Amino acid sequence: MTRVRGERRSRGFTLIELMIVVAIVGILAVLAMYGMRQYLASAKTAEASNSLGIMAVDAVAAFEREGMGSTVLPTSTSASLSRSFCGSASQSVPSNSSFIQGQKYQSKASEWSVDELGNSGFACLKFTLDNPQYYMYSYTASGSGAAGDSFAAIAQGDLNGDGVLSLYQITGSVSTSMILTVAPNLLVVRPND
Repeated sequence: MTRVRGERRSRGFTLIELMIVVAIVGILAVLAMYGMRQYLASAKTAEASNSLGIMAVDAVAAFEREGMGSTVLPTSTSASLSRSFCGSASQSVPSNSSFIQGQKYQSKASEWSVDELGNSGFACLKFTLDNPQYYMYSYTASGSGAAGDSFAAIAQGDLNGDGVLSLYQITGSVSTSMILTVAPNLLVVRPND
């Protein structure tokens, strides 16, 4: 068989070409895994941000509710505004961080209503979570709602299960003109832990 000038013999890929393709596919796979991990972590941390935002709105609504005692006012008299904070929650939900260590926790309605009889906690805020949660939530209030008093809504999580908790917190405080102001940003410490 004679070859015509300029005609090439068909051949396959060289080993070097195959190794380059494998290396490119490997790099793309690593980048895709990293991106997916970041996406999943971001989706999980959105729970804390959203829940704390709702808790802050609930705290403001509770502060603005009329909280006057059951005393009947005599005719032609008036009473000043009766604003107050919900008192601190007696326990976090869940009660221990081991329940959320690298896993989700399904809370019970009774955990959110522990302080139902008093004017405190999640029951006063009217805050609950029905879906499984990655974070442990707590609520604290210093004072009853007078000028200078404050509240903090806190979410702690352990997404990677290493025992080190991440912290998300939003705060609010009462000004001298009796206006409750909520911080515009969350305090975030170790967001991906």
